[in-house]
Amino acid sequence: MTTRGPRVAVVTGATGGLGGAIVRRLSADGFTVAALDITEPDDEAGITGVRAWRCDVSDPDATRRTVAEIAETHGGISIDVLVNNAGLLSGRNSLLETTPQELHRFFDVNAVGPLLMVQACVPWLVKSAHGGRVINVASRTFFTGSPGQLAYVASKGALIGMTRVMARELGGHRITVNAVAPAQVATPGTRAHSGDEAFAATMRQQAIQEYVTPEHFAGLVSYLASPDAAMVTGQTLVCDGGGLLH
Repeated sequence: MTTRGPRVAVVTGATGGLGGAIVRRLSADGFTVAALDITEPDDEAGITGVRAWRCDVSDPDATRRTVAEIAETHGGISIDVLVNNAGLLSGRNSLLETTPQELHRFFDVNAVGPLLMVQACVPWLVKSAHGGRVINVASRTFFTGSPGQLAYVASKGALIGMTRVMARELGGHRITVNAVAPAQVATPGTRAHSGDEAFAATMRQQAIQEYVTPEHFAGLVSYLASPDAAMVTGQTLVCDGGGLLH
């Protein structure tokens, strides 16, 4: 297969704990990385091959404009990998107190955002000489039915369903689409909603009783972005030390 230019990866939610680890890993894997976030970009502390872009993934105009700029910056050839990591996290609140506005807010970022990014990137993913990759960061709470997080769980469940449809529709273009779900990983975002005991309780339910780190999770993303995963599509892979075995 002919290789043309640098392999380009787009990562949303790139300044957070998981996003930063994913950016660093893909950069180490040899990708040129476009690191997108809604906050002011910081160029990932000057990592070689990484450029930061400011983008609200729930804004259709912003997603199309940013992706077009990324593609143009890299020669207008292709985008090889899209990692939809941007998302809203959730505290806990009774379903009886969940409002339609809250449900829409979570869906706008956690489900509509990935859709908009895929729509913007597909014209470039189909040109990938390596076979395009879409990796959607979902949540294992879809399987556990986490109480008090109805809007969050519903939006991540929608993303898992979307992943399966995307895999079917984009497979003809040799684009794989998979969802990945981390354990309760300690990041600034998750720490805002859970204390030490909550993380310890989650870890104690795992087959491998060690804390899952952002780097562990980034390794799973790295695999799905690699040639070894060329025939893996439509799947939801969980990186949680075997917690869902219980």
